[in-house]
Amino acid sequence: MILYPEKPEITIQLNDENKFLALDDSSHFTVTLTTPTSSTPIVLNYLVQTYGDILHFTPAMLPKNSCRLNWNPTLSDDGIYTIDVSAADKSNNESGKYHYKIQFEVVNKSSITEVLNYPNPFSTSTRFVFTLTGNETPTNMKIQIMTVSGKIVREIMLNELGNIHVGRNITDYAWDGKDEFGDQLANGLYLYRVVTDLNGQKIEKRETEADKYFKKGWGKMYLMR
Repeated sequence: MILYPEKPEITIQLNDENKFLALDDSSHFTVTLTTPTSSTPIVLNYLVQTYGDILHFTPAMLPKNSCRLNWNPTLSDDGIYTIDVSAADKSNNESGKYHYKIQFEVVNKSSITEVLNYPNPFSTSTRFVFTLTGNETPTNMKIQIMTVSGKIVREIMLNELGNIHVGRNITDYAWDGKDEFGDQLANGLYLYRVVTDLNGQKIEKRETEADKYFKKGWGKMYLMR
């Protein structure tokens, strides 16, 4: 399941090994959407807007026989959505025995899951994994790492983490186990916590199975060389 903001960008691509019959006919595709408020699938249309946008078709250009569908709706209802796609080539050969289906969840409220470091334990470097919901990324975010006695040894700021986006994140930044001065820390257990806000307002924590590894918002990481 994927967490999407209110205005997701949905792309569907189909490739065909046939180099002579281009995938250039949109009528060979059927895309439906099932929403949290209705169990009856809605057929997406190339001419009529559904949730604020039409289905856009980009035909294949030989010799690269690859076409694309794009849809950028506004989904204001929180909950689980299902997209169902069926397709066929120019000779009406179906793309598969079963339709392609994907479910995703829309959460419009800004929230963040507990931030996990991976790998953990680590020896040379560890990255940070978390999921953001809503329509904006945090304006401020920092990860504080400290000893079990409470001494802060490293603060990792938002601009160090790399490209952060709504959805699942694994940071470009990898902490190397060194303190603020670049000195290597000793092996052992370290504590960390994450502080985030959006335009001065604290971002709520979203509950997940990972919460059981945290105590009052504090996580544990192990440095082992």
